[in-house]
Amino acid sequence: MPRASREKTRPSAFWPLAGIAAPLIALLFKLEIQGAEKLPREGAYVLAPNHYSEADPLAVALAVWKAGRAPRFMAKESLFRVPVLGWILRSTGMVPVARSSSASSARQTLETSETLVRLGRGVIVYPEGSLTREPDLWPMRGKTGAVRLAMAAGIPVIPMAQWGVQQVMPRYGKLRLWPLRRRVTVLFGEPVDLSAFQNEGQTSNLAAATDKVMADIAGLLSQLRDEPAPAERWNPADHGQKETGRLES
Repeated sequence: MPRASREKTRPSAFWPLAGIAAPLIALLFKLEIQGAEKLPREGAYVLAPNHYSEADPLAVALAVWKAGRAPRFMAKESLFRVPVLGWILRSTGMVPVARSSSASSARQTLETSETLVRLGRGVIVYPEGSLTREPDLWPMRGKTGAVRLAMAAGIPVIPMAQWGVQQVMPRYGKLRLWPLRRRVTVLFGEPVDLSAFQNEGQTSNLAAATDKVMADIAGLLSQLRDEPAPAERWNPADHGQKETGRLES
């Protein structure tokens, strides 16, 4: 496993939280991490994983921690006002996101991106915005939030695929505690090359950049599942399904 970053080795609220959470998560998942060296040791990054179970953020967070970085997610702004939970979110540097107008959303994205660069932090953003609706749990169409956040300040996007959590908690299903330590595999990929879209501000270019990120995630998941990914991403709108999300496009 690569060396830990300064943000992990420096005393912080993550230490007691990880001391409690990591062993508990390890009871659920026997985590196998591949490509951990692809995650930057220092500096800002946007990590873009697939999302198919309400429990997979636990696997993602533990994988990032074991890979040497502090796991920080985008979280709804309203959660920061909840007693105790709000303190934990603030003390660990989680990133608030609010639903707002296009203009204020663009300003918030730029401010968040600049803060990540200034503090040298990474953030985990699910580009699908919600659990995949794809029947076989392949990544569905992505939203542009992760790409907008990365491109606002030239932050690298690291694709990530993880597989196996559905054995512990199926999509929209109940938690299965037995047997313990089910195998979950995580694969980090190379940074996505978004240089062809970096100097363009058009929505179509953001969508194309997002498609590229989703294709890389699907390719990584194809390696884990040892089967080909669908040629096209599932689009909920084409199937009369409503989309919800953490970071809207």
